[in-house]
Amino acid sequence: MRPAIIRGPKSGLAGQVFQAAFMALTAGLLSWFVWLYGNALRDARYLDGWLLAVGMLVQVYFHVRLRQGPFSPRAAATWRQIHIFVGYMLIALFVSHSNFSLPDTRFEWALWAAFLLVALSGVLGTYLAWSVPAKLGPEDATVFERIPIRRAELAKQIHTLATKPDNGQLALALPAAPYEDWILDLYRTQLRDFFQGPRNTAAHLFGSQRHLKRLTGEIDNLERYVGKSGQSKLNAMKALVLEKHRLDFARVHLGLTKLWLFIHVPVTYGLIILSVLHILVVYAFSSGVW
Repeated sequence: MRPAIIRGPKSGLAGQVFQAAFMALTAGLLSWFVWLYGNALRDARYLDGWLLAVGMLVQVYFHVRLRQGPFSPRAAATWRQIHIFVGYMLIALFVSHSNFSLPDTRFEWALWAAFLLVALSGVLGTYLAWSVPAKLGPEDATVFERIPIRRAELAKQIHTLATKPDNGQLALALPAAPYEDWILDLYRTQLRDFFQGPRNTAAHLFGSQRHLKRLTGEIDNLERYVGKSGQSKLNAMKALVLEKHRLDFARVHLGLTKLWLFIHVPVTYGLIILSVLHILVVYAFSSGVW
């Protein structure tokens, strides 16, 4: 499996709104077409059922194509948009096919539950694909496997920055300025633990930034009482805090992306098997075999 990576979106909010509107319009047109088919004295469940089957085959082909080799960034974005679009159309078709009612038999319940799990995991995947890059920034790219390495580098950098005496004080062999002790105390009491490992997993999961505001607030408050060299040091430390915050956020949400694949893909193939059995049972009953 290729390293999980996040890149910023190029389409922006306007593009996402347009895509959502287009998907809603297409779903409405499909439902209207199925309704017309049913009013033409035909069983509409055969039409939307086969449309469901074709759509599922397209989704399976997406997974197969994904394993065949690396995509160019443009091709990957196009395939992802097709996959998401077809997925939402399948939800609309499934609602139409089930006639807005709950299943009757155990087999139908299994089929219904499998589709529901695939749909919910697909919606979660869409959320991750759209919202996470937007929060990381349009130019950011974070590889999941490199997060621990970069985190260790940041911890070393801020330790060196916080403990290194002011050059001017060292050259003159004078006692350190009071703010040197204040910055060092801030590092020891607030920042050192923050940089030693992953932090605030639950907060990143729910989008809270209270911890970040608390840390940057401590730095901003101290900045008012130090000299120019101290302000420069605090600004550099604040930049490291922001980068560490982005790494922790990326770790949580890229981890969710990896976990999502272990749920979405196997259940999708299970749904395909159940759907094939469903088609065999339907046509066996309609042809009078049973």
